[in-house]
Amino acid sequence: MIAVVRRELPSGTVTFLFTDVEGSTRLVQELGAAGYAQALAEHRRVLRGAFGANGGVEVDTQGDAFFVAFPTAPGALRAAAAAVNGLAAGPIRVRVGIHTGTPHLAEEGYVGVDVHRAARIAACGHGGQVLVSASTASLVGTDGLRDLGQYRLKDVAALERIYQFGEGAFPPLKGLQQANLPFPSTPFLGREKELTDVLGLLSREDVRLLTLTGPGGTGKTRLALEAAAELAGSYADGVWWVPLAPLRDPGLVLETAAQALGAKNDLARDIADRSMLLLFDNFEQVVEAAVDLASLLASCPELDLLVTSREQLHVTGEHEYPVPPLVREESIGFFLARAQALQPDVSADESIAEICRRLDDLPLALELAAARVKALSPGQLLARLEQRLPLLTGGSRDLPERQRTLRATIEWSYELLSPEEQDLFARLAVFRGGCTLEAAEDVADADLDVVQSLVDKSLLRHTDDRYWMLETIREYALERFEESRDEDPVCDLQARFFLQLAESAEPELTGADQSRWLVRLAQEHENLRTALDRFLANGEAELALRLASALVIFWFVRGHYGEGRAWLDRGLADPAPHESPALAKALWGAGLLAALSDDSDLAPALLERGVAVARRVGDLSARARCLTVLGLLAFFRDELLEARALFEESIDAARRAGDLWCLADALGTLGSICPLQGDLEAAEAAGQEGLSIARAAGDQQGVRMALFGLALAALRRGEAETVGGLAGEGLAISRDIGDPWFTSYFQWLLASAAVDRGELTSARLAAEEALEIALQAGGNLLVVCAREALARVEWAQGNRPAARRQLEDALAASAPGGVPASYIAAVRLTLGRLIAASGDRDDARSHLEASLALATGVGDTWAAERAKSALAHLA
Repeated sequence: MIAVVRRELPSGTVTFLFTDVEGSTRLVQELGAAGYAQALAEHRRVLRGAFGANGGVEVDTQGDAFFVAFPTAPGALRAAAAAVNGLAAGPIRVRVGIHTGTPHLAEEGYVGVDVHRAARIAACGHGGQVLVSASTASLVGTDGLRDLGQYRLKDVAALERIYQFGEGAFPPLKGLQQANLPFPSTPFLGREKELTDVLGLLSREDVRLLTLTGPGGTGKTRLALEAAAELAGSYADGVWWVPLAPLRDPGLVLETAAQALGAKNDLARDIADRSMLLLFDNFEQVVEAAVDLASLLASCPELDLLVTSREQLHVTGEHEYPVPPLVREESIGFFLARAQALQPDVSADESIAEICRRLDDLPLALELAAARVKALSPGQLLARLEQRLPLLTGGSRDLPERQRTLRATIEWSYELLSPEEQDLFARLAVFRGGCTLEAAEDVADADLDVVQSLVDKSLLRHTDDRYWMLETIREYALERFEESRDEDPVCDLQARFFLQLAESAEPELTGADQSRWLVRLAQEHENLRTALDRFLANGEAELALRLASALVIFWFVRGHYGEGRAWLDRGLADPAPHESPALAKALWGAGLLAALSDDSDLAPALLERGVAVARRVGDLSARARCLTVLGLLAFFRDELLEARALFEESIDAARRAGDLWCLADALGTLGSICPLQGDLEAAEAAGQEGLSIARAAGDQQGVRMALFGLALAALRRGEAETVGGLAGEGLAISRDIGDPWFTSYFQWLLASAAVDRGELTSARLAAEEALEIALQAGGNLLVVCAREALARVEWAQGNRPAARRQLEDALAASAPGGVPASYIAAVRLTLGRLIAASGDRDDARSHLEASLALATGVGDTWAAERAKSALAHLA
């Protein structure tokens, strides 16, 4: 018997390739079962031949789809080209998706987000089309690739830039837009005139801020989403929905928008001159932030804003569009559509027309009434409404008439609930931004049948695994909740539930499942804010510190530096706090976020206090983390000896604490500092140990940090090929976790190595992207590195004046500070050599001497030796 043995699956950096047959059902009909089976067999033969010839290992085959792993990205692209070309003469066309990552290889196969990302990319293509992720493109270069833009893949948090490999014109990618618009659960009914009006206004050059106004329940959000979807193809950089319903702090509006776009820094800088539409939904409770929108528009010339609000924003340039009720025919059609979805035999009659009139043709009121048709006929519904509406609309005369009608309808719907349903409806108002069923059960004592009943009655919405209320309905539920005796105990349960969630998530945020937990915490961000407010309001500072310190890594990764600091500062405000591990960890978090927020003067005091508290309470982990940030601050002050000593102390404490995340981070960071002192052996040892620890833990951030130091050391050793492999993997990880800083760093390294190899086209592309990201992120060090690499490209291509401009701009970027001396020395060295090559020996000497002084001052022997050598050539 012949045994069939699958080749060993590649590990480390792996390139995944997924294929799927386009139109298989149509092919069966056209070719017949036998003909399709024959064509499918030939398709499998061609694909397996292409994969095997290029080093691919077949991971799985399901039906007519292949999942293949390649040890190299070029091999995967060669295989894709061979597969598509081999099928060209036959009836079958396959869509192909390729993505490179660092998946976890378990006994049962590959595990991790990279597998899902590759499959998602394949699914959005067309037959004969090969789609490639940005991480794969970074490894093979963009020659032969066409940039299709950035897209948001389903269930993937970060935006993905997708390229097409090879020639050919194809329709837009399927199921994807450069947008994050929610998929409507119901069809868009009526509103043709209003939709035309809104689209017409947004098409005008003089309309850059359009506010759709009207009371709750008029359908502002649904109209705005439909208009935004219609306009998705009109904005090169997409349309983006910024939901504000759960938000109460106007200061968080732009930060929330930045999160929607995947921007980790200043929103205006990130948008710059990109063409996009932002939809700010439910602006009325944060209307004080209107001035921020006006400033954003002034800074971003190609940006348009669409806003829904119960009131005008009253800022310069605003155009208002009051959303009217549905016209009567549309109102009847809307009611029937909702009613027939529940009770198909409902038909139009005079009762329905009168119901619509009584409810002022308000969509939300009609939906709540239609939800009752399983229990009441339209005639019975009308009779109930005639009894209740006159009484209910008689109060609250300060509200507009339509708003009183809507409130009356919600109250009528509430009064029809059973006592058990009423209690749960009120308790669910404790959740801002919705909740999972688990949270509803634990906090609000929810019963699944009662939850489902509220969904059936349109008082509660259900999307994926979350339950939520429209804000208009939640406002009413919150009134009932605040009147009940349940408020205090349920609020306390809510706070403790989310404390437990955050503390459970904290260790997962540094492991292989980081992406999923980041998404989970982002979904619960409003509930976490509510819990922090509750603890602080109750004077439970210790619990507030526990919660805030558990969220530090979430705030750090997601770029919520300012908000995280604000919560930690409030928790640390007690002049005589109880010394505890929570206090030590909170001081670490406050110091870290202060350093990242350019408040480096305040950061050392917080961190030194954190070290002292950690030592007294015996928390080695918190002590190690504080020492790591102190080491980083010393590095940026050009105190490299102190920085190394602090990192070595941190490594020792983290090792004894068993804090693998801190240990990997400290080793990786030390590995990036040692090359700047010419200690390449120490850099290699620290980097390799950090890399091994991070890989074993599935810690992508730790892997990224170690790869950076190893790549920097390889660059200084002149090992350009090694740099390409290390920096290519680091770039793939940085893109995957949405880290713009290290995306720019790794592109700088890749550009520098490509120049050394003479691959100037790839070098220019990498350097230009590094600079583009650096300017958006606002990091002076990033700008210096990117401009130095771009200058080397210009010089190598014979354009010395352009090279000199880049280097002089790099020096200007370093002037405000925040750029370690070693990096400035490298720029001075390149500039001195460039000027020497142009014949101006005196000017060249001044730059080379400045480079030597900077390098010597910080103990950078590698840079100092090169400056001495260049000066010797001038003699």
